[in-house]
Amino acid sequence: MSLLLAAPIAADEFRGPSLTALRVDWRAALDQLRVEIKSHPQIAGNFIFALRRSVPRYDPRAVPALVQLNAISSRFFTGITRSPVPVLLPFDAAAYLEAQYSGASLTLSRYQADFNPVDMFDAGPAGYSATFSFEPGAGEGMPSRVFARPVEVQITGSALVYDIADPAGGKGELVKPLAPTYPDLRKLIREGYVRYAFTRFGVAYVVSIQCLDSAAKPRRLACKEAYPVAERFLKALRVAGGQRTRPLMDIASNVLERPVERSPDFSYRPSGDIIPNTGYRKQSGHPDMMAYAQIRFPLDKAPAFVRSQSYGKRDKSEGPTAYPWRDNFCESRSFEVWQCAGGYGHQGEDIRAAACPPPGEGREPCDPKQRAVVAVRDAIVIRGARDQAATLQVNSRTEHIRFRYMHMNPHALNADGVLNGRTVTEGEKIGVISNYLDHPAGTSMHLHFDVQVFTRDGWIWVSPYITLVSAYERLIRARGREVGPEIANTAQPVAHALPEDVIKPDLREGSGGEDN
Repeated sequence: MSLLLAAPIAADEFRGPSLTALRVDWRAALDQLRVEIKSHPQIAGNFIFALRRSVPRYDPRAVPALVQLNAISSRFFTGITRSPVPVLLPFDAAAYLEAQYSGASLTLSRYQADFNPVDMFDAGPAGYSATFSFEPGAGEGMPSRVFARPVEVQITGSALVYDIADPAGGKGELVKPLAPTYPDLRKLIREGYVRYAFTRFGVAYVVSIQCLDSAAKPRRLACKEAYPVAERFLKALRVAGGQRTRPLMDIASNVLERPVERSPDFSYRPSGDIIPNTGYRKQSGHPDMMAYAQIRFPLDKAPAFVRSQSYGKRDKSEGPTAYPWRDNFCESRSFEVWQCAGGYGHQGEDIRAAACPPPGEGREPCDPKQRAVVAVRDAIVIRGARDQAATLQVNSRTEHIRFRYMHMNPHALNADGVLNGRTVTEGEKIGVISNYLDHPAGTSMHLHFDVQVFTRDGWIWVSPYITLVSAYERLIRARGREVGPEIANTAQPVAHALPEDVIKPDLREGSGGEDN
């Protein structure tokens, strides 16, 4: 990965991220597709890889193989032609078509290595993402005990990768049984997922399963249990579709425009300036002046306050709903965040709405339980009905980024249709600030908001603090004022072994014994 080095900028300016655009080798993808199709001779003649002069162009056999493949796959993976990269999925389209012609059973799982129909599929100008599930005990040759619930497997293929400062990136171990098929495959456990990262056709792909790097438990999937499921998934991957488009371009980091007018009220402490002694083993925060995207602020109205909801009583400078804002990205939690010193942190930022003013003539009605949460961008929703978190994914020619919201009531989200595949528009109401963490009143009334970007190691948490500062300035149309001491550039995380004093929670989104 090439890292675009940015020139120094003024301390009070924000910079956008740099991204590397990967060149897609569609010739190699079509060669692979040809091999896969020819393994099913009964239907191989229906696919045309090179148009022969003897075949009239109006002949159905003249339709290119990729077009025919997309026609089959689109029945199950809506929008697959929007992907500019070859879509690898555990779907054997040729075997499915062969069964259709012969009158055999068309039960989809038979042609997906026993994986259930896709739970989520999104394709767009940067690439694609998909989530499949695998039932406990399903599949020949699988261990007798494969977790108590369906195992979710995610795959992302992207032609855009974010260039982030990541000394832990690019590591991992080889998987010898898969080496002949995936020569550069790396297996790594990172930020609560076992990940299998590889390059094919010039594209970065990552297959991942959320798991615990510990002993198996009834409600918690151990990573060692995830390995055979992930490797079954990898062995079943086939070229399922995609469409050639004009190549993407590298995105250079640039200084973002900020309002000229100064706010008389809004102030914020520097990025990385967490409340003293609240980092993992009392380590400091992670200074990061990057605004990873230009977003709409996630709360409908100002004022709002980025403040710790777990350690707020230790911060004597201001109350819980007052300026200045204070970063809490690297506050101590049992969640892995490799951008934080020691490798553990909060993953995102706590945001609280201002208290409702007393009722008075001319004032708008204010219900503290109905403070609106809105979509930060036009995006697609990633959320299963059991998830406590809702994720919005942006997939464009210049971005491949995710925004996660937590603590809204999942039953209300279900009722409102905030589920896999729904598209939302920037500024659209998607819920209200709540206090849900495993159950109502499980935490304080606030929104947890975090950001993930796609790298060669998969989706990685990055600090959303400056992204939120920038968004808030646009919301109030005025520039904030940074206050407080200068923060030194602390050392990058070095120790990522599981410490004795960290107890890992249930890693299902939004679950766990601690506030996120």
